[in-house]
Amino acid sequence: MREDGYLTFALCKGRLASQTLELFERMGVACGEIKDKSTRKLIFEDKERKIRFFLAKGPDVPTYVEYGAADIGVTGRDTVLEENRNVYEVLDLGFGKCRMCVCGPKEAGQLLLHHERIRVATKYPNIARDYFQNKKHQSVDLIKLNGSVELGPLVELSDVIVDIVETGSTLRENGLEVLEEICPLSARMIVNRVSMQMEAERIRELVSLLRKLC
Repeated sequence: MREDGYLTFALCKGRLASQTLELFERMGVACGEIKDKSTRKLIFEDKERKIRFFLAKGPDVPTYVEYGAADIGVTGRDTVLEENRNVYEVLDLGFGKCRMCVCGPKEAGQLLLHHERIRVATKYPNIARDYFQNKKHQSVDLIKLNGSVELGPLVELSDVIVDIVETGSTLRENGLEVLEEICPLSARMIVNRVSMQMEAERIRELVSLLRKLC
């Protein structure tokens, strides 16, 4: 929290931000300005409630929160796990639901039953590494991709992929399927550790009200 009394929120750009702002509007927070697509402003304020918002790319949200540039952040659990920042996760907001999964052609399922070394393509190397090394105790070569990881098995770059699955339609259209589920995902609220101590009562009240709305 700043000396001016504001709580600052970093929101993940896109659908998660829109759904989060809908919740805040139901709480009576003024969010109209941030929803104006023509604005060039980067920071938005509700002066009556002493709340400040800004939008950021998902992977940056935990960074802003850890270093205190934001008191509170909202981003996907996949980002919280992958970035592994020193923050408190305080609330599952219940939207943006999907799954982190190991996917590939059906026959690749056999490779997951043994401890032989396999190649894994993913946008989430930290999540994949933790799953295979600490839960499956299987050696893997991780290949970091930024685009369509489904291409990995199709062009024989990798044996399997680790990626977010929502409907599974892209997998099916490309002859791939979910082989193992790593964890469920959804939008999460995270809090800076110092802010949680300095403004504990205010943050807990906010979390309690949001929990009732979720």
